Amino acid sequence: MTVVLAGIGADSTNLGALAPLYDNGRFEYVPIPEKTRETTEAETLGSWELRAGDGVAAELTTRITPQPVHDGTETVTGDALASWPLHRDPNFEALTYGEHRTSGYVSRLCALEPGDIVGFYAGLRRPGGERAHRYLIGYFTVDDVVVVGPKTPPDELDAVLASHPNNAHAKRAREGGLYLEKQVVIVDGREPGGLFERDPIRLSDYYVKAGNERPQYYLRDEIRSAWNVRAGGANMMFKPAYRCDLSDAEFRDSVGVPGERSADDACVL
Repeated sequence: MTVVLAGIGADSTNLGALAPLYDNGRFEYVPIPEKTRETTEAETLGSWELRAGDGVAAELTTRITPQPVHDGTETVTGDALASWPLHRDPNFEALTYGEHRTSGYVSRLCALEPGDIVGFYAGLRRPGGERAHRYLIGYFTVDDVVVVGPKTPPDELDAVLASHPNNAHAKRAREGGLYLEKQVVIVDGREPGGLFERDPIRLSDYYVKAGNERPQYYLRDEIRSAWNVRAGGANMMFKPAYRCDLSDAEFRDSVGVPGERSADDACVL
């Protein structure tokens, strides 16, 4: 059995800010801004209401720079922020996740089998300027995995996209083609799974490591050992995909079940 940990969510590179982690343990999940306005996703920065705080996602920032296929120089500010669509990936309500990143993501997600786990971590910042960290914010159990790409026959691609209407990659597909000419792995989830209500689990430490001049985020030794991490590297700066040699039951025993988690689950590590 396998657990893959995937880095997701808005951060300083795409939103210009991190989602907050409040003193009471509640936190926000904010998807990244979409690369294009051409999507059927209804949620925007202006409509995405904060779960535990006041306001909407657009109020967390003053500008975004989406990174579309061209040179990535488009900057969105002012009133236009509120109408910019989100790349809602993962969709915790529909339990679907898609990925095209080739830095270990596609290969590790493709290897998942029904009953495995995909966990999701994001950068969160506590109020008062405390150091931000990477936190596990939720997961779901794998039901099925499908892979499509530029070489997928058009009829087959259309059928896959039509059968995944809630997936962010299907929502931004146009004229029978994927938005990017890359291989995309779509993970269908099932319960147990979902977004944690509170008390995300900190995965990172921040320090200077031998050979580096500046402090960076590194995977906590406790996590690496407890979850038997086998791939992904120590440096968390660029949100690597981690493969853990861990059963679904062992993982759930470690982190709890969304909607049923206790304070002990949050502090197990």
